[in-house]
Amino acid sequence: MPPIQHTFDTLAPGDEIDLGSRQVTEAEIIAFARDFDPQPFHIDPEAADASIFGGIIASGWHTCALTMRLLVDGFLSHADSMGSPGVEQIRWLRPVRPGDTLHARIRVLEKRPSQSKPDRGSIKSLTEVTNQAGDLVMTMESFVFMARSPAQP
Repeated sequence: MPPIQHTFDTLAPGDEIDLGSRQVTEAEIIAFARDFDPQPFHIDPEAADASIFGGIIASGWHTCALTMRLLVDGFLSHADSMGSPGVEQIRWLRPVRPGDTLHARIRVLEKRPSQSKPDRGSIKSLTEVTNQAGDLVMTMESFVFMARSPAQP
């Protein structure tokens, strides 16, 4: 496991963290959708061509799952995360298509120390996901509990 770089105390509102990129293939779009969101425009190329989307698109939930992987690899695996109480908002703004390269980043919106547990605090962040053209395809506002840095003597 990589060394911890981020704790509640090392982050401040306005901080941005690049989460990296990942290309999306048609095969993985169809495989995910077959298991979790089997609507025709996600799993059937002919039906998708005739749909309002004009071709296969990723499920929004697939986009969320891909974003979560980028979030873990680019931030949470380097953070003293204590889990999340949830997501406040997800917006799917543009379809994700086969061949798209998704890029994600998070921005710290606010942070609050716990009133009852001094060893932790809550970070609210905005995750933005863009495609290779720089078009915003998804946004997500969420929270994560993070450990506080040990007190210095």
